[in-house]
Amino acid sequence: MGNEKILVTGTAGFIGFHTSLRLLEKGYSVVGADSFNSYYPVVLKEARSEILRKNPNFTERRLNLADRKGITKLFDEFKFSAVCHLAAQAGVRYSLTNPHAYEESNLTSFLNILEMVRHRKIRRLVYASSSSVYGGNKKIPFSESDTVDNPISLYAATKKANELMAHCYSHLYGMETVGLRFFTVYGPWGRPDMAMWLFTEAILKGKPIKVFNFGKMRRDFTFIDDIVSGIEASLFNQNLERYEIFNLGNHKSEELMYVISIIEEQLGFKAEKKMLPLQPGDVLESYAEIDRAQKKLGFSPSTSIEKGIPEFISWYKKHSSLVEQISKMKTED
Repeated sequence: MGNEKILVTGTAGFIGFHTSLRLLEKGYSVVGADSFNSYYPVVLKEARSEILRKNPNFTERRLNLADRKGITKLFDEFKFSAVCHLAAQAGVRYSLTNPHAYEESNLTSFLNILEMVRHRKIRRLVYASSSSVYGGNKKIPFSESDTVDNPISLYAATKKANELMAHCYSHLYGMETVGLRFFTVYGPWGRPDMAMWLFTEAILKGKPIKVFNFGKMRRDFTFIDDIVSGIEASLFNQNLERYEIFNLGNHKSEELMYVISIIEEQLGFKAEKKMLPLQPGDVLESYAEIDRAQKKLGFSPSTSIEKGIPEFISWYKKHSSLVEQISKMKTED
């Protein structure tokens, strides 16, 4: 394994960081590529990256993957056995006001990755898609065989585009591509723009939390360790088809108000709730059908929100100085 180099993009991000940790623990050499953009405070990305850099089998390269010259130099420098492309411009609501960020990060960068994998004849490309591709679908739970032609945000549209682009390259060039539709990932070192962090921060500061669609929303909250297990299997499992799409979710749709109640219980405070209408781009419910991932990846999520939320809150409290620094930076922005 020590001779096998895997490129992980987005290693300063939430899922990329945890994926890199797992691969390093298993003895793989990881080259991490990240632009360290300022979508949320970079201090959190630096803190994650600092942990990774302590491992001698981790190499970091800071670059914008939309830069064709930069990415070509990266692939010239290293011979990768597989590529795990997790870098992307995240956020549904952010895409309403910053559309061009998604064109560069989610479309141009993905095309560059596809071209590099194609010309270097790399064994397999695993990439991040999203449950958001299901858009306005009414059938629950969401299955990989469902039609996904109704995206309701630009973010979702770029992720659907990634799947179509990968299909073309798999068909034309025989590349192995695996797209992973992630369902509401949470856990330690998570993103400060996600509900779990926002609710925890507001409740501890005695500020109201924003509860959209008046609380009548459900999400398939999936703990980060379970997601990483699915990514790992996607990288190494044999007997996959040339083109694959998998749901990675907890296979349980949770009521938003119940999630808030667990956070309240763990913090020992009641939340002041500001009930608001549904936001543009948001879906009412997400719920992953995972039969396909169970069968082909051995994917078996085991972390309930009753276990996962306390783990996140424990991390949050333990890293109070970092959390406060991030909070101040968000306020200044």
